[in-house]
Amino acid sequence: MVARRGRQYTAPARRAWRRSLQLRVVTLTLIGSSLLVSTFGWFIAAQSANILLNRTQDEISSSMSGKVAYAYSQLTLHPQARDPELPNTINDTVNDLVDGDQTENGGSIISIRAEHYQDLPAVTLPPVDTRDLITPDMIRTVAEQGQVAQQIRTAEVGGATTKYLVYGSPVPTKFGHLELYYMVPLTTEDRAANQIRTTVLITGIALVILLGVVAALVTRMVVTPVRVAARTAQRLSAGLLDQRMKVDGEDDLALLAAAFNQMAANLQRQIVRLEEMSRLQRRFTSDVSHELRTPLTTVRMAADLIFSEREDFDPAVARSAELLQAELDRFEGLLTDLLEISRFDAGFAALDAEHTDLVPIVERVAERLSGLAERAGVDVELRLPDTPVIAEVDPRRVERVLRNLVGNAIEHAEAKPVVVTLSTDEAAVAVTVRDYGIGLKPGEERLVFNRFWRADPSRARQTGGTGLGLSISVEDARLHGGWLEAWGAPGEGSQFRLTLPVRAGDRLVAAPLPLIPRDRPAEVTG
Repeated sequence: MVARRGRQYTAPARRAWRRSLQLRVVTLTLIGSSLLVSTFGWFIAAQSANILLNRTQDEISSSMSGKVAYAYSQLTLHPQARDPELPNTINDTVNDLVDGDQTENGGSIISIRAEHYQDLPAVTLPPVDTRDLITPDMIRTVAEQGQVAQQIRTAEVGGATTKYLVYGSPVPTKFGHLELYYMVPLTTEDRAANQIRTTVLITGIALVILLGVVAALVTRMVVTPVRVAARTAQRLSAGLLDQRMKVDGEDDLALLAAAFNQMAANLQRQIVRLEEMSRLQRRFTSDVSHELRTPLTTVRMAADLIFSEREDFDPAVARSAELLQAELDRFEGLLTDLLEISRFDAGFAALDAEHTDLVPIVERVAERLSGLAERAGVDVELRLPDTPVIAEVDPRRVERVLRNLVGNAIEHAEAKPVVVTLSTDEAAVAVTVRDYGIGLKPGEERLVFNRFWRADPSRARQTGGTGLGLSISVEDARLHGGWLEAWGAPGEGSQFRLTLPVRAGDRLVAAPLPLIPRDRPAEVTG
């Protein structure tokens, strides 16, 4: 649940990431420059802080040597630790060291301790608690091992938390040695280091932003021509063949624009040439169809006369007269279909829609094809509603579509029944024609609507069709704003579905009848 909700929230960002090359380039530039600048800035800040600390350590180490020498000169006058004047000398020495240090490191702390002589109290000026600054480990190193030690400690001194550089050194005397501790605040160094870090941070952020702006500008210079090319290509694909890109300069992008324009010009010439060839082909088909009408009429008159007198001829001549009449019928149908196809191709086909009851149309088609069905041994079953099915259609075109569908079903039914079903809902009306013949192979449900296509060219035709019936039918369906679809499977027959909107001009969304028949045999699974 959480993951799905997270994907929903991030979907706009992921979509923008996939679609925008400029966004990806700028984002990757910002990430890379941020890592580089942050690493470089951290290195600079760390080195600067180390340089400041080393310089301070050198200064304090030098100052510490002088303080140890001065304390030695003052404390070595006393031959023993029980000298009653020794505490006063320690106090005076610490005062002198503090007074001499005010001009160098303001706020520093000086302490002299005597770990081996419990009778000598520690003297610290200013009088503050130094337990957090002078650690037991440091005392052990200085007092017991007699070595110089240093450390950096942060402690609350005088009500303020401050970082100190603490030096400790033994001070030799005639009776042994005492310990001198010198604590210098690093406030100035910390302030300088913070200023350096702030400066590096601000400079790094400004540099990253500048790099992002530069990357955006550079990417825009490259992406903008690509986007222009994409929009121009979309306009070209939409049919606006005169669209071209603007060519500026002589760089690579200008060469791309020039090459794109040359390609568009070549495509325009080829498309115009193909359109002209198609127009000439359509005109040729139309002209030939019209021109053949006149000789066909003359031949038809002569053939009708011969056919009417065939009883008086020899059997061979009478049979020739019958064949001539049949072929003339087929030839006349072919011319009629070619004229209709040419009207569709030229865009001259018009829809003469009116409110029509489709039930009588289906019944009339079945009645007119009853003779063909009887000769083929096919039983045509009608499954029609009891009430009228009213739709705004062109009845002539709908009847022609159904005549083609039912005639093809009878031809391929192989003496099995053909079922014609009519159904309607509020938005659409559908007619399915189901046969149980040879069926269609995979992929043929799309090829079946091509002009002059046959599933089996060697198959004997009983109806004398022209091969244009389904092509004209699909154009009639499209003219209504409807669908004409096919389904078939080898050995299971086929089903064609005509779907039309109830109201002319409405957009179809669904069909009242399924394309795949409900009585299809269930597949056997292993």
